[in-house]
Amino acid sequence: MPRCGTQCWLCDLPIRFDTYEGCSHGCKYCFVQRKKNIEENIKPSEGPERLRNFIEGKRDAETQWADWDIPLHWGGMSDPFQPCEKKYRRSYECLKILRDTQYPFVVSTKGKLAGDDEYVDLISQCNCVMQISAVCDSYNELEPGCPSYSERLAIAKKIADRGTRVIIRIQPYMHEVYNEVKADLKRVAEAGAYGVIIEGMKHTKHIKGTTKVGNDWCIEYRTIRDDFMALKEEGNRLGLKVYAGENRLRELGDSLTCCGTDGMEGFKPNYYNINHFVRGDFHEPTEGQKSVGSAYCFRTVDQTTAFNEVLKKNSFATVMAWYTKTKKKFVEQTFGLDKK
Repeated sequence: MPRCGTQCWLCDLPIRFDTYEGCSHGCKYCFVQRKKNIEENIKPSEGPERLRNFIEGKRDAETQWADWDIPLHWGGMSDPFQPCEKKYRRSYECLKILRDTQYPFVVSTKGKLAGDDEYVDLISQCNCVMQISAVCDSYNELEPGCPSYSERLAIAKKIADRGTRVIIRIQPYMHEVYNEVKADLKRVAEAGAYGVIIEGMKHTKHIKGTTKVGNDWCIEYRTIRDDFMALKEEGNRLGLKVYAGENRLRELGDSLTCCGTDGMEGFKPNYYNINHFVRGDFHEPTEGQKSVGSAYCFRTVDQTTAFNEVLKKNSFATVMAWYTKTKKKFVEQTFGLDKK
């Protein structure tokens, strides 16, 4: 069943779906690699049956708060179009279900298979946003198992030419490639992309030019802010929407929902979260979010026994409001409010 974890309190599309476990791209910056070697024992994960159950409204403890057709984020922990897809065809089978049901989803990839004709044909018939991760040519050596940057832009163009909204994920962005990224925005626009998402690199330890944000060392606020605003100005000039995947800059982007789904028919994200609270964008919780026991997804942000008991007796909406108040300093740091 699709999962909802640590992003539940700040992401508008926090429910992720992964057709594979592990990834062969070998990206040297991958955050999942911090926990385990994901290039070993790559295997199928969630499949068509679980996807169909979710689409039909069957929710588990983690997702019962989402009592509407919330868009899925496919490819949160593993690329659905990596080479093993040739063998297992799990993503292809899921695409057929998504085509037939027209359930809304966002899919993130940098896999070459996404550009194969049979996949492009299916994707073009789905109600989806296609996110292709591609920072710049200088990243090619950091992503040894991926198509080159230029190849990914070619895939983006092929998909965009069939009418699918394409977003280029400039993630993880490093200040050192600012000039290259800015110059490449023209290539991104020429590839037919609707927009780009920019989010800075996160490190596990301090290096020059970083500051501590939560458990990560991130690009210093002023640097990432100034880079983002300059890239946004250039992107907008070229007709691109520019979104801030960087939580500290979210309100500076062209939408608080950074996945690029704005204006898409049938796409209703979750606006009842702290990302919107701190920006003064208040929404009413749904009935599912107000039901007792719907807060189980928060267990990932505090795994103590005492907190689990709290979750059993409270709702998603209650815990969201409680988290906003009791974690004020952390919330302000996460969203850059302590810098204003």
